[in-house]
Amino acid sequence: MEEVFSLDEPLLQFAEGQFAVDPHDGLALYGPYSQGMPSHPVSPPYMVIGTPEGISAMRAWSEAMNHAHSAAETKTASLMKLHRLWPPYPGFEVAFGSRWSTTPITTVELNREELLNASRKKDSHERCFAVIEQIMPAFERARKHDAKIAVAICIVPDDVWANCRTESRVANPTDLGITSATKKSRMRGQGELFEEFNAEQYHFSPDFRRQLKARTMRYDIPIQIIRESTLKLSDETAFGERGLTRLSDRMWNLGTALYYKAGGRPWKLHSAREGVCYIGIAFRRASEGNRTACCAAQMFLDTGDGIVFLGEYGPWYSPDKNQFHIERSAAKRLLEGILKTYSELGGKPLTEIFLHCRSSISRDEFQGFSEACPHNCKLVGVRVRSDSYGPRLYRTGTMPVIRGTFLKMSNRSGFLYASGFKPRLGTYDGWETPVPLRIDIQHGDATIEQVARDVLGLTKLNYNACKLGESQPVTVGFSDAVGEILISNPTVEDRRPNFKFFI
Repeated sequence: MEEVFSLDEPLLQFAEGQFAVDPHDGLALYGPYSQGMPSHPVSPPYMVIGTPEGISAMRAWSEAMNHAHSAAETKTASLMKLHRLWPPYPGFEVAFGSRWSTTPITTVELNREELLNASRKKDSHERCFAVIEQIMPAFERARKHDAKIAVAICIVPDDVWANCRTESRVANPTDLGITSATKKSRMRGQGELFEEFNAEQYHFSPDFRRQLKARTMRYDIPIQIIRESTLKLSDETAFGERGLTRLSDRMWNLGTALYYKAGGRPWKLHSAREGVCYIGIAFRRASEGNRTACCAAQMFLDTGDGIVFLGEYGPWYSPDKNQFHIERSAAKRLLEGILKTYSELGGKPLTEIFLHCRSSISRDEFQGFSEACPHNCKLVGVRVRSDSYGPRLYRTGTMPVIRGTFLKMSNRSGFLYASGFKPRLGTYDGWETPVPLRIDIQHGDATIEQVARDVLGLTKLNYNACKLGESQPVTVGFSDAVGEILISNPTVEDRRPNFKFFI
């Protein structure tokens, strides 16, 4: 029954009904899919938040983003090879049919020294909260602004980014910090007689990105976080500096993300079928050492739109099997919740729903999902996960297998290489031997070939960057990012369902 064949690279649709395989080609030749539509931003109104150095760098970047950039020939690489790997950037107006203004709607300046001092506090929750407290007034100011701000650009020093991550450790803290016992006591809500502290800071994630995304959702302004070093207008890297991709690549990535978050649609999957949606089921444990976890659902439509819905907390994690499973009733409420949100946003009737999950979907869970499924709508449960221990395919020569190679094991199971050699690039743009995605149709009726094609297509819906294709479909590739923002900040209630607020 085993069979190996190659799936065609999914086509993308752009302006005027034109198609291309690579988003760089489609945008440069035809313009974005939403050009000419009401959602197309003619000149995205944006806000900039940062230190004087960050604001200055963004001003220079905005000026440069309206001009063309391409990689220069080197001694080790020809111009043709470089341009295949790093396609020339034609300028924001050419690529997106929209002029990027060099003048933001408003600019909020942060005190660099105060920001850096806050990021060097010893306690991870305290330093992350202290940094974000300096940024939040910018959004209060935006709320009072007459003009509607489409996207907020927050530029942070690299030290802030490095210090305010979940596993960050500060080498030379600016304070003495607290003991682990005191921190546990504070996180349980225990007050202290002699010490004053803000108890609210322990209700948020100690990760800068997760906390800022969660806390700013209530202002209804998508946010793009950029490290100051990313805005370097050069391909050259000095010794000790952060390694960056080519300037043209960074222009493409940031341009695509900003256009999308401002309301535009860069491209659409040509293979997407009307009335078909894909829902990624994500889980995240509330804390290590217990079974309590929360589930969330990410819904992706034929248009490319994404909707996010938070489910329920419960004893969903099994340490013995290292799997997540929710009760039948909770599964029903999860799917009902996201379908209700979809309906409230003006969604059209659905004909097929594909559930994607890294964990296996039990019969009881699927029954719960089925009970929430609309009448005359087909439901299919699929497990999609990277399989480092599965079979590997190799070919002669120095390059790995072609992206889209599919090893069919049965009518309901197979291995898809979503990463690999990309003919459009003329190379493999990864570092290690590609790991295939194992795809198993666990419930419902569908052909494994169609499911594999859908999964490969969903690797091209990451609007946070401009790439030919990712190694995972957006339904599971972003499950961690969505789960971290939703579940790591449990006290945040005013959430937005749109996917652009989470990436």
